[in-house]
Amino acid sequence: MAWSGVAVFRDRNAGLYLSGVVISGFGSSAMTLVAGVWAKSLTGSDSIAALMALGVFAPTLLGPLLGAFADRWPAKRLLVAVNTMLAVLLTATLTVRSEAQVWILFAVMLGYGFGFVLIDAAESTALSAAVAPGILGDLNGLRLSASEGMKLIAPLAGAGLFAWSGGHTVALLDAGTFVLAAGVFTLMRFEQPVRERTANGWVAETSEGVRHLWANRPLRRLVVAGGLAMVVSGISGGAIYAVVDEGLGRSPEFAGVLYMAQGAGSVAAGLAAGALIRRLGAKGFAVLGLVLFAIAVGLRALPWLPAVVTGSVLNGFGLPAVHVAAMTVLQRETPAHLVGRVAATAGTIMFAPTAFAVLGVAGLLIVVDYRLILLGAAALGVLVALYCAAGRGEAGPVEEATPATAPEDSRHM
Repeated sequence: MAWSGVAVFRDRNAGLYLSGVVISGFGSSAMTLVAGVWAKSLTGSDSIAALMALGVFAPTLLGPLLGAFADRWPAKRLLVAVNTMLAVLLTATLTVRSEAQVWILFAVMLGYGFGFVLIDAAESTALSAAVAPGILGDLNGLRLSASEGMKLIAPLAGAGLFAWSGGHTVALLDAGTFVLAAGVFTLMRFEQPVRERTANGWVAETSEGVRHLWANRPLRRLVVAGGLAMVVSGISGGAIYAVVDEGLGRSPEFAGVLYMAQGAGSVAAGLAAGALIRRLGAKGFAVLGLVLFAIAVGLRALPWLPAVVTGSVLNGFGLPAVHVAAMTVLQRETPAHLVGRVAATAGTIMFAPTAFAVLGVAGLLIVVDYRLILLGAAALGVLVALYCAAGRGEAGPVEEATPATAPEDSRHM
């Protein structure tokens, strides 16, 4: 039997979309790392370096509002516009020469964060209209593999380029990748129903997406499970340096090896996602991933290198499964005019809790042994898997069961 991902590459829109993701993902992954290194080299401050990542993360909290904004515009036009604007924004970093201009770097990273939320919302809308529902699981999985693959390669390339030529060169490289991605997205062909303008304000439009997500119980369960899993991930990730130092007796740099193992697991998950979703269903795939994720967190508590590395691989495979499942269901079942804000709301629920978990575990590590923290997190992971597995027979709103799009075989001609 042929690999199911072949169908994705035969689909013109899906192939173009993945190409854009790979191109922009390479530059974005490189720049996200280099921004922190750049700030550190200019100021010598770990705190200021960490603020660069905060700038990228913070706009996620405004996901529902930004999603409502995204739904007001045609998805392809928004994808092209935001990628182009991010390319222009990155040129502002060319003025950064000393510690006094670090605020410019932070402002650019904050703009990055806003752009990424809008791009994610527009991508979900575009995929629901441009790609046949039968290959959405494969496509979301391959997108995960592409993104994680870039995270394995791009940071090393970015760090090397920064050491050789400085941050300005990395910023220009990233700007170029955004321009190329915008060009690729213009080649996608699909019809998106024109949304009628309403007199509703931002609050009403934002709440409409929240209400839809809440009313669709299977989707809500997947999204909430994804958010809870990210809390567990934040706890586990916050203890990673204790695992490396106290558990394995290695230098902090060894954490990079564990992140690479985790990335390899995520690439494998992405390649297998489509086939597993067809075999197990989206919910079954999510539950499988959550069980593997809980096991992975527990393995990190063992002071044995093979167990910790295996745990990192399982972590990389298991954690993204619930997110791929949730986004696949969302894209298949959400009405076209709501996809952007529902996707952005789901993103906020699934990813925003991570930062709070990391902050909490940082305080716990002062007074509690890291192994107890990880075992507790593993137990919480099991509960999340049980929650996700519950609710047999749940169904979403009947009147909104499918998105308002063209027939399946007309989306990718």
